[in-house]
Amino acid sequence: MNVLKRWHRPELTAAPTFGRLFSLRDELDRLFDTSFGDWNRGSQQLSQWNPAVDLFEDKENLTVKVELPGLKVEDINISLNEGTLSISGERKSEEKFANAETYRAERFVGHFQRSVVLPTPVKADQVKAQYTDGVLTVTLPKTEAAKPKQIQVNVA
Repeated sequence: MNVLKRWHRPELTAAPTFGRLFSLRDELDRLFDTSFGDWNRGSQQLSQWNPAVDLFEDKENLTVKVELPGLKVEDINISLNEGTLSISGERKSEEKFANAETYRAERFVGHFQRSVVLPTPVKADQVKAQYTDGVLTVTLPKTEAAKPKQIQVNVA
């Protein structure tokens, strides 16, 4: 079974003489964490957001969970095409604060789209989606060919 884990930079203990070297490494990591295409988008990047996605696999199903707090069900679109699950939608800004002066804004608004390539074939006609407490859960039953099989060994 494959397990997806969020990548974290390993913590290193640095000798005091190597402080500058690790500072340079941190700066280079920060530089390459931002893709070159993002530099061209400028302020457009601030209006887009990518909700967190988790993918789980058990013997019977693939399960995808997406954090979408504050969205209405009618603002969420789900599609399955050739082994890729796509989830898109839009979080709209609140109208009552449209003419107010903003002192701090950390919640993203605007259109989003997340696509997940599924590791095994699924039964597209049996996919179910549930949205509870701001978390979208999509359950994708595996095809019979994708389910693990128990093979019996005969003793000769």
